Amino acid sequence: QVQLVESGGGSVQAGGSLRLSCTHSPYTSSNYCLGWIRQAPGKEREEVAVIDSDGSWTYADSVKGRFTISEDAAKNIVYLQMNNLKPEDTAMYYCGAALENCLVLEDGQMNLRYWGQGTQVTVSS
Repeated sequence: QVQLVESGGGSVQAGGSLRLSCTHSPYTSSNYCLGWIRQAPGKEREEVAVIDSDGSWTYADSVKGRFTISEDAAKNIVYLQMNNLKPEDTAMYYCGAALENCLVLEDGQMNLRYWGQGTQVTVSS
């Protein structure tokens, strides 16, 4: 079981930046996957970025070059630095975790199974 709490959401104008934080409970496994997904009204869930305990990471094409996922393992925090925000980035952002390496499941989604409550990001034009 992993508990996650997101923070850092807010409202910004297009071109602005936000940094989301996700504080999680200590892992019971040396292998893990951490990631951010977003959900906007009327749109499908989108996996934004994931980071694996092996040091690898993956980004959605829509955020490449603008968003950066990073981890402070000592503090049990994963960050999502979001730069050059666009109105289409408006969504509820959720932090997710798995106690195993990142894996794409048969349905095409990442194997994240523990979730935080989400933090809202609103970008105005």
